[in-house]
Amino acid sequence: MTAATLTRQAPEASDASPPSLADLQQRFAPVFARIAEGAAEREHSRSLAHAPLQWLRDSGFTALRLPRAWGGGGASLEQLVALLVDLAEADPNLTQILRPHFLFVDRVLYQGAPEAQRHWLPLVAQGATFGNATTEVGEGAVGSLQTTLQPDAAAPGHWRLDGQKFYSTGSLYADWISVLARAVVPGQPDQTVHALVAGDAPGVERLDDWRGFGQRLTGSGTTVLRDVQVPAHAVLQFRAGEPSPIVAFAQLFHLASLAGIARALSRDTVAYVQARRRVFSHGAASLPKDDPLVQQIVGQLASTAYMSELVVRDVAQALGPILRSAEAGQERADKARLDALELRAAQAQVAVVDAVLQAATRMFDVGGSSALAEGLRLDRHWRNARTLASHNPVIYKAKSVGDMLLNGAEPVYFWQVGLAAKNA
Repeated sequence: MTAATLTRQAPEASDASPPSLADLQQRFAPVFARIAEGAAEREHSRSLAHAPLQWLRDSGFTALRLPRAWGGGGASLEQLVALLVDLAEADPNLTQILRPHFLFVDRVLYQGAPEAQRHWLPLVAQGATFGNATTEVGEGAVGSLQTTLQPDAAAPGHWRLDGQKFYSTGSLYADWISVLARAVVPGQPDQTVHALVAGDAPGVERLDDWRGFGQRLTGSGTTVLRDVQVPAHAVLQFRAGEPSPIVAFAQLFHLASLAGIARALSRDTVAYVQARRRVFSHGAASLPKDDPLVQQIVGQLASTAYMSELVVRDVAQALGPILRSAEAGQERADKARLDALELRAAQAQVAVVDAVLQAATRMFDVGGSSALAEGLRLDRHWRNARTLASHNPVIYKAKSVGDMLLNGAEPVYFWQVGLAAKNA
């Protein structure tokens, strides 16, 4: 499916009751199982996940958060997060690929103008997915945007987009790419906007040059934009820098992925130990599964998975009501409530990242050199967890928590990364 094949449709009311989590898990379990079957081999051979993503589209998973009035699944934020943990257990590459997609949907629902909702949300119901092109490299990447959007002198009502982005998560697979740009209009102050471009539009080049040792299939590489024409309706402006629940939502995706990884490494460790026959002469049993030291590690790994999922669900339960109130047109959450949510999400990151990384290392203590076999590919759990943990370095989240508690510091609602300008 390409962006050009998608047509708009009007929202329709639905009298159907919202789905239960049990029903949703039963519905998507076969899809997740199919994804899990080839996850280790896909990552080993670096086979891009186009087919698994299509399975998720076909199942309706990508429209899960879309209200039923817009043709979506009508699932709550809490239900989505629980399913993301299930999906991450199958393959955390897929949760990362879809992170910008779900963030776009909820941002349009939460902050989007009515005309933006009417144009873009029906496309999600038809299976369209959205990628991200935000981060830049090079001089001045912190504090300014080199990607520019300028009026198209030859086509009134259109713009021209030029720039280059890195860490373009999901864009390699997406029908549409949300590009963060600086709108430059003569005689007016520059404004930060999101330009929506079709992934196959003239002037858009998507490079598969992500070379991280984990999350290798997320398509988080470079997006090059050369004189791309953008119609006026595809230029969106969201409130930036002010308190928003979307920041916690973005972090919650990483946490859900880590919780799924914790489950997967616990599952694979149990399977490995149960099948293992080799023991050490200084071990405490004739079979590894009966060795109390091995049992202790297996118990610790399972407990880490349990704790991680509880923490993730706790943050989701704080975030869900805030999003529902806004989407229902009710009064938005006040700053105190949003600050408390951001503190909770930051604490969750500190707790989950450290615990899962430790678990992903300790799993190798249950066996000898055979646990390092390429055929098992147990190392992918640590590599994927380490990569996710590096996206938003936990040292800064821990510092932020400490500063908030000790000094009443404000949470940071807008993050940038890159080279600072020389005069900064």
